[in-house]
Amino acid sequence: MLEKPFAIHNNTVKNVPLEFRRYLYPRIDWKSNAICVTGARGVGKTTMLLQYYHDHYADVEKCLYISADNPEAAGEGLFNLASEYFNFGGQALIIDEIHKYPDWQTELKNIIDTFRGKQLLVSGSSSLNLKKGKADLSRRFAYYDLKGLSFREYLALKRSKTFPAIKLGDMLNGHIKHAQAISAHATVLREFRDYLSGGYYPFFLESESAYLQKVLNIIEKTLYEDVAVIGNMKPANITAIKKILWLIAGAASFEPNIDKLSRELGISKEYVYRYLDYLEQAGIVTALRSGAKGYKFLRKPEKLYLENTSLLAAVNGSLKLEAEQGAVRETFFINQVSVTDRVTTAEKGDFAVNGSLIFEIGGSGKTTKQVKGVKNSYLALDKMEIGAGNRIPLYLFGFLY
Repeated sequence: MLEKPFAIHNNTVKNVPLEFRRYLYPRIDWKSNAICVTGARGVGKTTMLLQYYHDHYADVEKCLYISADNPEAAGEGLFNLASEYFNFGGQALIIDEIHKYPDWQTELKNIIDTFRGKQLLVSGSSSLNLKKGKADLSRRFAYYDLKGLSFREYLALKRSKTFPAIKLGDMLNGHIKHAQAISAHATVLREFRDYLSGGYYPFFLESESAYLQKVLNIIEKTLYEDVAVIGNMKPANITAIKKILWLIAGAASFEPNIDKLSRELGISKEYVYRYLDYLEQAGIVTALRSGAKGYKFLRKPEKLYLENTSLLAAVNGSLKLEAEQGAVRETFFINQVSVTDRVTTAEKGDFAVNGSLIFEIGGSGKTTKQVKGVKNSYLALDKMEIGAGNRIPLYLFGFLY
């Protein structure tokens, strides 16, 4: 049974890049017996797990990589394959794309409970199906969510420029020295422009010309393989969801009017809420809410953004439109800052971070008018290499992770 899995494994692990490690790698407790890495398609989950394989095992007889959507896994069954391998003497099993395997929750539970001395590492896209099964396995697995590249990681991967991550508080208090150190070793504004349209997913290294088409493919796969399946949807439903994406991508700042969306899409308000929830859980849309508490604030988002600037560039490019600069800047800020800190809407200014820090986003000519007199307020400004006072270069928020 193991000859084909061994052959597939050896073919998969031989060209894994080992020099660059994602921000999440040192944060994972690799000693855990059961680890699940989630994240959107294309962010580098498989590469990270295979780097761990090379670091700690580097031997197919000690650790085996399999993909759950491989016919061999489907034909033999994950539990049977795990049983054969562990009885053979294997110590660890890496299962990729776990969400594509039928009844994966039961299979994983049985593997963990039966082979307690072995290590199980799995990965899956941030699909609704995977999140739905998380509750059943939360006591058995240590869960980690991998985001796309930060601007800091992009520079490290593309230009081999390694900079340390900066905590938000340190940035606010010392942004001038940080900006000076970064700009001294990188053409930072040009690199930042390139990152915004084509740097969130590591596969930009494979082909920059095909990058946005691959991003569109991620959207299609997420809608048809994740959202449609979990929502038991017909093609017409997906068309309505795509229209929501187009509306968000084409707006400088999309504030959802549920009644209006319901009328324009020809669906009930309940379905509008449901579709927005699916898009948010699938990692395609970021729903920004106020800092207030209560059910109604959890139910209706104040603003909607595409999850990252590459998605924004891809959707607008497919529609032959130019993305609104304001939307690009705000999408970047939310996407990067929300990995380490809590971002909500604000009564004055664009965003509140951790409930007390207020940020206004804009170009280098932006004034303090919108946040005048507001305590702990800052301007995050594009096309500015080095700031002053409470005026901080926008790109610096890409160094938080």
